[in-house]
Amino acid sequence: MLKKSHKYISRNNPSERAKGMNQEFNLNEYLSEGIDNIVKGAFQATLTNPRESAFIAKFSIDSKKAASLRKKIEMEGEHIPPFLIASITSKCNLHCKGCYARANHTCIDTDMEDLLEVSDWEAVFFQAAQIGISFILIAGGEPLMRRDVIRTAADFKNILFPIFTNGTIIDREYLQLFHQNRNLLPVLSLEGDEKTTEERRGEGVAQVLAVAMASMKKKGIFYGVSITVTKNNLKMVTEENFLKSICESGCKLVFYIEYVPADEKSVEIAPTEEERSYLEQKLLELRVKYSDMIFISFPGDEKGTGGCLAAGRGFFHINPAGGAEPCPFSPYSDSSLKTMSLRDALKSPLFRKLKDSQLLKSEHTGGCVLFEQRESVKDFLN
Repeated sequence: MLKKSHKYISRNNPSERAKGMNQEFNLNEYLSEGIDNIVKGAFQATLTNPRESAFIAKFSIDSKKAASLRKKIEMEGEHIPPFLIASITSKCNLHCKGCYARANHTCIDTDMEDLLEVSDWEAVFFQAAQIGISFILIAGGEPLMRRDVIRTAADFKNILFPIFTNGTIIDREYLQLFHQNRNLLPVLSLEGDEKTTEERRGEGVAQVLAVAMASMKKKGIFYGVSITVTKNNLKMVTEENFLKSICESGCKLVFYIEYVPADEKSVEIAPTEEERSYLEQKLLELRVKYSDMIFISFPGDEKGTGGCLAAGRGFFHINPAGGAEPCPFSPYSDSSLKTMSLRDALKSPLFRKLKDSQLLKSEHTGGCVLFEQRESVKDFLN
């Protein structure tokens, strides 16, 4: 996820990277350095937007304080990841083809009965700030269906909340909320051009997204897009015409999310190792060419981080009912935020077993080791 631009980081220099291999890898420093680069990139991308750049400058100070807090806790023998993924609802208004969440029944048409209350999420956000977590990625279902939680997140100015949304219910109230609270960062889901997006997400969705993007550009709202990368759209979503079009629409941030198969039938459209290498090379080029935009890949090159960052190494996932899970693509839990603190959830037996077993660092053929090793993860729950 923290794929680093050679504009700021020298690890892309082969000689320096080789030199680094002889030194002990420090995950905490690596993650903190990655956040610093994201913030630098965000500041660069917002120089023409005084309101946004002022917020990023303030957040830069807050993120450094958070990094210092994590380092202090690390010295006491406890690792705190800088990222958290929070799925605040199981409900979604779309039925996208090949949806991993629907295939796993974690995304449905109606909310599950045991959802965390807004007060529970407020407690999670407060605890996160107290231990130095400065990025909380908000997901779902469709997260904008929980206005109460989004409004609550807005109050935590020292945390940046990228909100991964299908973008179909961004109304005047949300536009005003995003405009007034720059720590809320909407990230709209696209599949590529209009035809490709609507083939997966439904007829008319691309036009709704175009209207939302135009509205956010008009208000000067910093926003991004999230693109699920498959064999079918890889070339399209990294080509000049596509990127130029979203850049002109006001987009400043692009997440490339490698497709994780919903079932065995959809394995064939997941990117191969060769295609992942192609994306890696394209990212290096794009970060130079579009210096006023930010490009992030997930899971990206796990070799650079000593393995998968899930299960608390770099992040973990909280499901809508409060279960602490290694990752959204590994929906297994033995701990709940309803009965324990965020800090205690990081010490869950499942997380500890995953890290002690070295499974997170194991070889795999796809973009997600936990999906490929899902039977092993299930066994750790016994």
